[in-house]
Amino acid sequence: MPSFFNNCEDDEDLAVLGLATGQFSNVNKADWVLCNSFYELDKEVADWTMKIWPKFRTIGPNIPSVFLDKRIKDDEDYGAAAFKSEEECMEWLHNKPNGSVVYASFGSLVPLDEEQMREIAYGLRDSNHYFLWVVRTSEEIKLPKDFAKKSEKGLVVTWCSQLKVLAHESVACFVTHCGWNSTLETLSLGVPTIAVPQWSDQITNAKYMVDVWKVGIRVPIDEKKIVKSEALRDCIKEMMECEKGKGMKKNAMEWKSLALKAVSDEGGSSYKNMIEFVNSLFTCSQLEVIT
Repeated sequence: MPSFFNNCEDDEDLAVLGLATGQFSNVNKADWVLCNSFYELDKEVADWTMKIWPKFRTIGPNIPSVFLDKRIKDDEDYGAAAFKSEEECMEWLHNKPNGSVVYASFGSLVPLDEEQMREIAYGLRDSNHYFLWVVRTSEEIKLPKDFAKKSEKGLVVTWCSQLKVLAHESVACFVTHCGWNSTLETLSLGVPTIAVPQWSDQITNAKYMVDVWKVGIRVPIDEKKIVKSEALRDCIKEMMECEKGKGMKKNAMEWKSLALKAVSDEGGSSYKNMIEFVNSLFTCSQLEVIT
């Protein structure tokens, strides 16, 4: 990812870059390279990568079946969660009109500083739209005083089932850090995005969402690399109230359709790639038994 290399400003960034590149140190020894994406989303990248690694295959989006093809009825989560889900938010969403809620979450790995948290809080509030914001318990101290209590149109929770939230009919858009899992989930569920990338691959993912896949608006940053409340407010209003937002919703729904098609057992690109991979394992196993 270009943004891994272009945003190394201190020793911590360099350490993360070293960790990321180190994960690929033995990739040339691998028989197969499987990628959690789908061909229709990354055609040029997939075609180029297969020239280097002929056994590179896209097999995604790898999200629970209930939220995609619905072939496995009880497959509704990833099987592990770092935080306890907050079901309070689902009841809150049930009581909101369709397409009226802004969902905001910035991942679980890198915390935002207090100034950035404050600006996001006021941006969500000043948009005058319903919002659901996930803020970890350890980060709540960074919120403006009594913000959660005073937010008449907002609900702040410590965690939630992101897939359930994105799939809910009341959710209109996703204010996201643009991590890859969140990117795939929002595309697969047809939800347009307001991009607030922070580091690593997030900047590249945001670039694709805005300029290539046409499903998002990137919030501008100031000279201190802070997203100001007015900028976030304006982007939310543009997404929720303008024709541009309707166009992005249409594009997002088209990507949702392509994601479903990719995992379809009727010739889907990812489905065929997975079948090819599994068949190769059976072939190798049979050869080992024979020899």
